[in-house]
Amino acid sequence: MEYRNDKYKKRPAHDRAEKQEKSEKPERIERDDLIIGRNAVREALKAERLAECLMVQRGDKKGAVAPLVAQCIEKKIPVKEVDIKKLDFMCGHSNHQGVILIAAAKEYSTLEDIFENAASRNEQPFIIICDGLEDPHNLGAVIRSAEAAGAHGVVIPSRRSTGLGYTVGKSSAGALEYMPVARVTNLNVAIDEMKKRGVWVYAADMDGKPYYETDMSGAVAIIVGSEGKGVGRLVKENADIVVSIPMKGRINSLNASVAASILMFEVSKTRG
Repeated sequence: MEYRNDKYKKRPAHDRAEKQEKSEKPERIERDDLIIGRNAVREALKAERLAECLMVQRGDKKGAVAPLVAQCIEKKIPVKEVDIKKLDFMCGHSNHQGVILIAAAKEYSTLEDIFENAASRNEQPFIIICDGLEDPHNLGAVIRSAEAAGAHGVVIPSRRSTGLGYTVGKSSAGALEYMPVARVTNLNVAIDEMKKRGVWVYAADMDGKPYYETDMSGAVAIIVGSEGKGVGRLVKENADIVVSIPMKGRINSLNASVAASILMFEVSKTRG
């Protein structure tokens, strides 16, 4: 049988192999917040570069990497042990030498900065507390909504939470430039400080009182939980009031950033 159209002819074996090799070659991911390799990380730490965290190949915290880990611990930069495949993927299979420093997109603020922001606007404090959001897209979306709703700041824990990396900045659509974000060692200590300053703390949880039946005026802090576990037990117990967003569909939960937005704009409504 003769082929009447060249497009049906079989491609030579070497062409097929070349095409397959190209398709299997990992795509390089360009990110300007990644500092890759031991020397680059060492110099970044020496230059006091703002950092979200240090990612180290699992089981490789000794040897040449040990001084970098020690410096990060001293500077209170979180250190995370991850699988080598994750490091390979993040840097597009560049020679990372088992270590990547993720730079922060913005310098962190303090809780005091957030209260000063409210005072400078002659408004009662309006604060968003994120209890363990691990998805940077969610944190970026929360920051974006917080800025739009007129909040004075966002508080995140130093552990069990994504930090202010490149993806958070991009997902916030520029709002990160205007929204103070404080990273605290202990959320409950921060919540106690807010209470001392007259802030009422509301935790979002399914077993709470419907938010539209709750007076959310005045000085307010809203706690939003992580994507999978929600608000932690101790943090929830430390809240003044637990509020919920009633569901009418078959799905019994909302994306964390969506739930946060609903509550934020409820607070915004009470402020006129």
